Amino acid sequence: MERKGEGDFARDYDSVIHGTSTWFAWLNRRKRSIGLDLKDEAGREIAERLCANADVVVQNFAPGAFDRMSLGVDQLHQRYPGLVVASITGYGEDGPYRDRRAYDLLIQAETGVISVTGSPDEPAKAGVSIADIAGGMYAFSSILAALYRRQATGGGAAIRISLFDSLMEWMSPLSLMATHGPHPKRAGDRHASIVPYGPYRVGDGRQVVLAVQNDREWRRLCTEVLETPALADDPRFVTNEKRLANRAELEPAVEAALARFTAEEAEAKLEAASVAYSRLNDVADVLTHPQVLKRDRLLNVAVPGGEGAVDVLRAPFNIEGVTEASSNLPSVGEHTDTILKELGYGADAVAQMRERGAV
Repeated sequence: MERKGEGDFARDYDSVIHGTSTWFAWLNRRKRSIGLDLKDEAGREIAERLCANADVVVQNFAPGAFDRMSLGVDQLHQRYPGLVVASITGYGEDGPYRDRRAYDLLIQAETGVISVTGSPDEPAKAGVSIADIAGGMYAFSSILAALYRRQATGGGAAIRISLFDSLMEWMSPLSLMATHGPHPKRAGDRHASIVPYGPYRVGDGRQVVLAVQNDREWRRLCTEVLETPALADDPRFVTNEKRLANRAELEPAVEAALARFTAEEAEAKLEAASVAYSRLNDVADVLTHPQVLKRDRLLNVAVPGGEGAVDVLRAPFNIEGVTEASSNLPSVGEHTDTILKELGYGADAVAQMRERGAV
Protein backbone atom coordinates (compact mmCIF):
# COMPACT_ATOMS: atom_id res chain seq x y z
CA MET A 1 0.00 0.00 0.00
CA GLU A 2 1.41 3.36 -1.07
CA ARG A 3 0.32 6.92 -0.50
CA LYS A 4 -2.12 7.81 -3.24
CA GLY A 5 -0.42 9.86 -5.93
CA GLU A 6 3.04 10.36 -4.40
CA GLY A 7 3.77 6.76 -3.42
CA ASP A 8 6.69 5.48 -1.35
CA PHE A 9 9.12 8.35 -0.80
CA ALA A 10 11.98 5.92 -1.48
CA ARG A 11 10.98 6.19 -5.14
CA ASP A 12 12.58 9.65 -5.13
CA TYR A 13 15.87 9.08 -3.31
CA ASP A 14 17.54 9.47 -6.70
CA SER A 15 16.56 9.09 -10.35
CA VAL A 16 19.49 7.22 -11.87
CA ILE A 17 17.56 4.11 -13.02
CA HIS A 18 15.66 5.72 -15.91
CA GLY A 19 14.00 8.11 -13.47
CA THR A 20 13.55 5.54 -10.69
CA SER A 21 15.67 5.45 -7.56
CA THR A 22 18.27 2.73 -7.04
CA TRP A 23 16.78 1.84 -3.65
CA PHE A 24 13.30 1.36 -5.06
CA ALA A 25 14.67 -0.73 -7.93
CA TRP A 26 16.52 -2.94 -5.46
CA LEU A 27 13.60 -3.67 -3.16
CA ASN A 28 10.35 -3.62 -5.11
CA ARG A 29 10.40 -5.98 -8.07
CA ARG A 30 7.53 -8.46 -8.34
CA LYS A 31 5.33 -6.29 -6.09
CA ARG A 32 1.92 -4.85 -6.87
CA SER A 33 1.08 -1.27 -5.89
CA ILE A 34 -2.25 0.01 -4.62
CA GLY A 35 -2.54 3.73 -3.93
CA LEU A 36 -4.68 4.57 -0.87
CA ASP A 37 -5.53 7.51 1.36
CA LEU A 38 -5.66 5.80 4.75
CA LYS A 39 -7.07 8.93 6.35
CA ASP A 40 -10.24 8.35 4.34
CA GLU A 41 -12.81 5.90 5.70
CA ALA A 42 -13.05 4.13 2.34
CA GLY A 43 -9.27 3.80 2.18
CA ARG A 44 -9.22 2.20 5.62
CA GLU A 45 -12.00 -0.18 4.59
CA ILE A 46 -9.91 -1.31 1.62
CA ALA A 47 -6.90 -1.82 3.91
CA GLU A 48 -9.11 -3.85 6.26
CA ARG A 49 -10.24 -6.12 3.42
CA LEU A 50 -6.63 -6.61 2.33
CA CYS A 51 -5.66 -7.61 5.86
CA ALA A 52 -8.64 -9.95 6.20
CA ASN A 53 -7.54 -11.86 3.11
CA ALA A 54 -3.82 -11.94 3.89
CA ASP A 55 -1.50 -14.49 5.45
CA VAL A 56 0.98 -11.82 6.54
CA VAL A 57 0.70 -8.07 7.10
CA VAL A 58 3.87 -5.99 7.44
CA GLN A 59 3.71 -2.35 8.51
CA ASN A 60 6.45 0.21 9.12
CA PHE A 61 4.50 3.27 10.13
CA ALA A 62 5.48 5.32 13.19
CA PRO A 63 4.46 3.73 16.52
CA GLY A 64 0.75 4.24 17.14
CA ALA A 65 -0.09 5.38 13.58
CA PHE A 66 -1.77 2.12 12.56
CA ASP A 67 -3.45 1.79 15.96
CA ARG A 68 -5.23 5.11 15.37
CA MET A 69 -6.67 3.57 12.18
CA SER A 70 -7.64 0.34 14.02
CA LEU A 71 -5.00 -1.50 11.98
CA GLY A 72 -2.40 -1.98 14.72
CA VAL A 73 -0.64 -5.24 15.49
CA ASP A 74 -2.80 -6.19 18.47
CA GLN A 75 -6.02 -5.03 16.80
CA LEU A 76 -5.45 -7.05 13.63
CA HIS A 77 -4.22 -10.09 15.54
CA GLN A 78 -7.34 -10.01 17.71
CA ARG A 79 -9.73 -9.71 14.74
CA TYR A 80 -7.89 -12.32 12.66
CA PRO A 81 -6.29 -14.87 15.02
CA GLY A 82 -4.63 -16.76 12.15
CA LEU A 83 -2.97 -13.66 10.71
CA VAL A 84 0.77 -13.03 11.11
CA VAL A 85 1.20 -9.29 11.74
CA ALA A 86 4.66 -7.70 11.87
CA SER A 87 5.42 -4.12 12.82
CA ILE A 88 8.86 -2.61 12.14
CA THR A 89 9.71 0.54 14.08
CA GLY A 90 12.86 2.47 14.91
CA TYR A 91 13.20 2.04 18.66
CA GLY A 92 10.20 -0.13 19.52
CA GLU A 93 6.61 0.57 20.47
CA ASP A 94 7.37 1.64 24.04
CA GLY A 95 10.26 3.14 26.01
CA PRO A 96 11.60 6.72 26.15
CA TYR A 97 12.84 6.68 22.55
CA ARG A 98 9.56 5.35 21.10
CA ASP A 99 8.71 8.48 19.10
CA ARG A 100 12.20 9.43 17.93
CA ARG A 101 13.05 9.50 14.24
CA ALA A 102 15.09 6.43 13.42
CA TYR A 103 16.97 6.73 10.16
CA ASP A 104 19.80 4.29 9.53
CA LEU A 105 22.59 6.73 10.42
CA LEU A 106 20.91 7.59 13.72
CA ILE A 107 20.54 3.93 14.71
CA GLN A 108 24.18 3.24 13.80
CA ALA A 109 25.17 6.10 16.09
CA GLU A 110 22.92 5.09 19.01
CA THR A 111 24.00 1.43 18.98
CA GLY A 112 27.72 2.21 18.95
CA VAL A 113 28.39 0.96 15.41
CA ILE A 114 29.99 4.25 14.40
CA SER A 115 32.23 4.21 17.48
CA VAL A 116 33.91 0.98 16.30
CA THR A 117 33.92 1.71 12.55
CA GLY A 118 36.44 3.79 10.66
CA SER A 119 40.10 4.61 11.19
CA PRO A 120 41.81 5.12 14.56
CA ASP A 121 41.65 8.87 13.92
CA GLU A 122 38.11 9.19 12.60
CA PRO A 123 34.91 7.18 13.16
CA ALA A 124 32.64 6.35 10.21
CA LYS A 125 29.23 4.89 9.49
CA ALA A 126 28.97 1.58 7.68
CA GLY A 127 28.75 2.11 3.93
CA VAL A 128 25.46 0.23 3.58
CA SER A 129 22.22 0.70 5.53
CA ILE A 130 22.87 -2.05 8.03
CA ALA A 131 20.19 -0.98 10.54
CA ASP A 132 17.47 -1.03 7.90
CA ILE A 133 18.68 -4.35 6.51
CA ALA A 134 19.07 -5.96 9.95
CA GLY A 135 15.53 -4.95 10.92
CA GLY A 136 14.14 -6.26 7.65
CA MET A 137 15.92 -9.59 7.96
CA TYR A 138 14.83 -10.15 11.58
CA ALA A 139 11.26 -9.36 10.52
CA PHE A 140 11.59 -11.79 7.63
CA SER A 141 12.95 -14.63 9.76
CA SER A 142 10.37 -14.01 12.51
CA ILE A 143 7.54 -14.12 9.95
CA LEU A 144 8.81 -17.41 8.53
CA ALA A 145 9.04 -18.91 12.02
CA ALA A 146 5.49 -17.73 12.80
CA LEU A 147 4.14 -19.24 9.57
CA TYR A 148 5.85 -22.54 10.39
CA ARG A 149 4.32 -22.50 13.88
CA ARG A 150 0.89 -21.72 12.40
CA GLN A 151 1.02 -24.99 10.49
CA ALA A 152 1.01 -26.82 13.82
CA THR A 153 -1.19 -24.56 15.94
CA GLY A 154 -3.38 -22.64 13.50
CA GLY A 155 -2.58 -19.46 15.37
CA GLY A 156 -1.03 -16.37 13.87
CA ALA A 157 1.40 -14.04 15.58
CA ALA A 158 1.98 -10.45 16.62
CA ILE A 159 5.60 -9.55 15.82
CA ARG A 160 7.32 -6.33 16.84
CA ILE A 161 10.74 -5.63 15.36
CA SER A 162 12.82 -2.53 16.02
CA LEU A 163 15.88 -1.37 14.11
CA PHE A 164 17.53 -0.51 17.43
CA ASP A 165 17.06 -4.04 18.85
CA SER A 166 18.25 -5.59 15.60
CA LEU A 167 21.50 -3.66 15.42
CA MET A 168 22.10 -3.99 19.16
CA GLU A 169 22.06 -7.76 18.58
CA TRP A 170 24.78 -7.41 15.94
CA MET A 171 26.80 -5.32 18.37
CA SER A 172 26.53 -7.85 21.22
CA PRO A 173 30.08 -9.31 20.99
CA LEU A 174 31.65 -5.85 20.93
CA SER A 175 29.39 -4.63 23.75
CA LEU A 176 30.44 -7.61 25.87
CA MET A 177 34.09 -6.97 25.03
CA ALA A 178 33.81 -3.32 26.02
CA THR A 179 32.08 -4.24 29.28
CA HIS A 180 34.31 -7.10 30.38
CA GLY A 181 37.61 -6.55 28.56
CA PRO A 182 39.53 -4.08 26.44
CA HIS A 183 37.44 -1.56 24.54
CA PRO A 184 37.24 -2.44 20.81
CA LYS A 185 39.51 -0.25 18.72
CA ARG A 186 38.79 1.14 15.29
CA ALA A 187 41.14 -0.45 12.78
CA GLY A 188 39.96 0.95 9.46
CA ASP A 189 40.30 -1.71 6.77
CA ARG A 190 42.49 -3.82 9.05
CA HIS A 191 41.39 -6.20 11.82
CA ALA A 192 41.59 -4.95 15.39
CA SER A 193 42.92 -8.26 16.74
CA ILE A 194 44.34 -10.32 13.83
CA VAL A 195 47.46 -9.60 11.74
CA PRO A 196 47.95 -9.77 8.76
CA TYR A 197 44.30 -9.18 7.98
CA GLY A 198 43.32 -6.49 5.46
CA PRO A 199 44.39 -4.98 2.12
CA TYR A 200 48.10 -4.88 1.23
CA ARG A 201 49.68 -3.13 -1.75
CA VAL A 202 51.49 -5.16 -4.41
CA GLY A 203 54.01 -4.17 -7.06
CA ASP A 204 51.59 -2.78 -9.67
CA GLY A 205 49.92 -0.43 -7.17
CA ARG A 206 46.81 -2.55 -6.68
CA GLN A 207 45.89 -4.29 -3.44
CA VAL A 208 45.15 -7.82 -2.37
CA VAL A 209 43.31 -8.61 0.84
CA LEU A 210 44.87 -11.14 3.20
CA ALA A 211 43.05 -12.92 6.01
CA VAL A 212 45.59 -15.02 7.92
CA GLN A 213 43.65 -16.76 10.68
CA ASN A 214 46.26 -18.99 12.29
CA ASP A 215 50.00 -19.64 12.61
CA ARG A 216 49.98 -22.38 9.96
CA GLU A 217 48.64 -19.96 7.37
CA TRP A 218 51.17 -17.35 8.52
CA ARG A 219 54.01 -19.77 7.87
CA ARG A 220 52.66 -20.70 4.43
CA LEU A 221 52.28 -17.02 3.57
CA CYS A 222 55.90 -16.32 4.48
CA THR A 223 57.49 -19.34 2.84
CA GLU A 224 55.35 -19.97 -0.25
CA VAL A 225 53.97 -16.52 -1.13
CA LEU A 226 56.29 -13.85 0.26
CA GLU A 227 59.34 -16.12 -0.21
CA THR A 228 60.78 -14.80 3.06
CA PRO A 229 60.89 -17.83 5.40
CA ALA A 230 62.91 -15.87 7.95
CA LEU A 231 59.85 -13.72 8.58
CA ALA A 232 57.91 -16.77 9.81
CA ASP A 233 60.58 -17.55 12.42
CA ASP A 234 61.13 -13.99 13.56
CA PRO A 235 60.39 -14.04 17.32
CA ARG A 236 58.40 -10.81 16.94
CA PHE A 237 55.89 -12.52 14.63
CA VAL A 238 55.63 -16.21 15.56
CA THR A 239 52.15 -15.91 17.14
CA ASN A 240 49.20 -13.72 16.33
CA GLU A 241 49.48 -12.00 19.70
CA LYS A 242 53.06 -11.04 18.90
CA ARG A 243 52.17 -10.05 15.33
CA LEU A 244 49.48 -7.79 16.73
CA ALA A 245 51.87 -6.18 19.18
CA ASN A 246 54.43 -5.62 16.41
CA ARG A 247 52.16 -4.85 13.46
CA ALA A 248 53.95 -1.54 12.82
CA GLU A 249 57.06 -3.54 11.87
CA LEU A 250 55.29 -6.53 10.30
CA GLU A 251 52.93 -4.88 7.82
CA PRO A 252 55.61 -2.86 5.98
CA ALA A 253 57.64 -6.08 5.69
CA VAL A 254 54.66 -7.89 4.15
CA GLU A 255 54.10 -5.11 1.61
CA ALA A 256 57.84 -4.96 0.78
CA ALA A 257 57.77 -8.66 -0.08
CA LEU A 258 54.56 -8.32 -2.10
CA ALA A 259 56.05 -5.43 -4.09
CA ARG A 260 57.86 -7.98 -6.28
CA PHE A 261 54.56 -9.25 -7.73
CA THR A 262 51.61 -7.97 -9.71
CA ALA A 263 48.13 -8.54 -8.30
CA GLU A 264 47.63 -11.56 -10.59
CA GLU A 265 50.98 -13.07 -9.59
CA ALA A 266 50.31 -12.55 -5.89
CA GLU A 267 46.84 -14.06 -6.18
CA ALA A 268 48.19 -17.11 -8.03
CA LYS A 269 50.75 -17.69 -5.28
CA LEU A 270 48.13 -17.21 -2.54
CA GLU A 271 45.83 -19.67 -4.28
CA ALA A 272 48.58 -22.26 -4.62
CA ALA A 273 49.57 -21.85 -0.97
CA SER A 274 45.94 -22.07 0.22
CA VAL A 275 46.15 -18.75 2.02
CA ALA A 276 42.86 -16.86 2.31
CA TYR A 277 42.72 -13.76 0.09
CA SER A 278 40.50 -11.61 -2.09
CA ARG A 279 40.80 -8.61 -4.38
CA LEU A 280 39.82 -5.14 -3.16
CA ASN A 281 37.10 -4.33 -5.68
CA ASP A 282 35.39 -1.04 -6.37
CA VAL A 283 31.61 -1.08 -5.99
CA ALA A 284 31.27 -0.44 -9.74
CA ASP A 285 32.97 -3.79 -10.40
CA VAL A 286 30.42 -5.91 -8.57
CA LEU A 287 27.82 -6.45 -11.30
CA THR A 288 30.53 -7.62 -13.71
CA HIS A 289 32.26 -9.83 -11.14
CA PRO A 290 33.18 -13.19 -12.75
CA GLN A 291 31.37 -15.09 -10.00
CA VAL A 292 28.19 -13.11 -10.67
CA LEU A 293 28.36 -13.66 -14.43
CA LYS A 294 29.32 -17.34 -14.30
CA ARG A 295 26.47 -18.18 -11.91
CA ASP A 296 23.84 -16.17 -13.81
CA ARG A 297 23.09 -13.92 -10.85
CA LEU A 298 21.68 -10.99 -12.85
CA LEU A 299 18.00 -10.40 -13.47
CA ASN A 300 16.57 -7.86 -15.93
CA VAL A 301 13.83 -5.71 -14.42
CA ALA A 302 11.65 -3.17 -16.28
CA VAL A 303 11.24 0.20 -14.58
CA PRO A 304 7.91 2.07 -14.27
CA GLY A 305 6.57 3.74 -17.37
CA GLY A 306 8.17 1.32 -19.81
CA GLU A 307 11.12 3.67 -20.33
CA GLY A 308 13.90 1.18 -19.73
CA ALA A 309 15.20 -1.74 -17.72
CA VAL A 310 18.03 -2.49 -15.32
CA ASP A 311 20.05 -5.56 -14.34
CA VAL A 312 19.75 -6.32 -10.62
CA LEU A 313 21.12 -9.17 -8.56
CA ARG A 314 18.84 -12.13 -8.04
CA ALA A 315 17.60 -12.70 -4.49
CA PRO A 316 20.19 -14.87 -2.68
CA PHE A 317 17.82 -17.53 -1.30
CA ASN A 318 18.81 -20.18 -3.89
CA ILE A 319 16.07 -22.72 -3.21
CA GLU A 320 16.53 -25.71 -5.46
CA GLY A 321 13.82 -25.88 -8.11
CA VAL A 322 12.80 -22.25 -7.66
CA THR A 323 14.01 -19.70 -10.22
CA GLU A 324 13.29 -16.01 -9.91
CA ALA A 325 11.75 -14.78 -13.15
CA SER A 326 12.22 -11.41 -14.81
CA SER A 327 9.78 -8.88 -13.46
CA ASN A 328 8.69 -5.24 -13.42
CA LEU A 329 8.81 -2.43 -10.88
CA PRO A 330 5.31 -1.08 -10.25
CA SER A 331 4.30 2.51 -10.85
CA VAL A 332 2.35 4.21 -8.04
CA GLY A 333 -1.10 2.62 -7.79
CA GLU A 334 -0.57 0.61 -10.97
CA HIS A 335 -2.62 -2.32 -9.67
CA THR A 336 -5.25 -0.41 -7.69
CA ASP A 337 -8.20 -1.26 -9.96
CA THR A 338 -7.17 -4.92 -10.28
CA ILE A 339 -6.81 -5.34 -6.52
CA LEU A 340 -10.11 -3.59 -5.79
CA LYS A 341 -11.86 -5.92 -8.22
CA GLU A 342 -10.28 -8.91 -6.46
CA LEU A 343 -11.61 -7.55 -3.16
CA GLY A 344 -15.15 -7.49 -4.56
CA TYR A 345 -15.59 -3.80 -5.37
CA GLY A 346 -17.70 -3.06 -8.44
CA ALA A 347 -16.99 -0.40 -11.04
CA ASP A 348 -19.46 2.07 -9.51
CA ALA A 349 -17.92 1.72 -6.05
CA VAL A 350 -14.42 2.22 -7.45
CA ALA A 351 -15.56 5.32 -9.33
CA GLN A 352 -17.09 6.79 -6.19
CA MET A 353 -13.94 6.14 -4.19
CA ARG A 354 -11.83 7.68 -6.90
CA GLU A 355 -14.08 10.75 -6.99
CA ARG A 356 -13.73 11.30 -3.22
CA GLY A 357 -9.95 10.76 -3.40
CA ALA A 358 -9.75 7.56 -1.38
CA VAL A 359 -7.86 5.78 -4.20
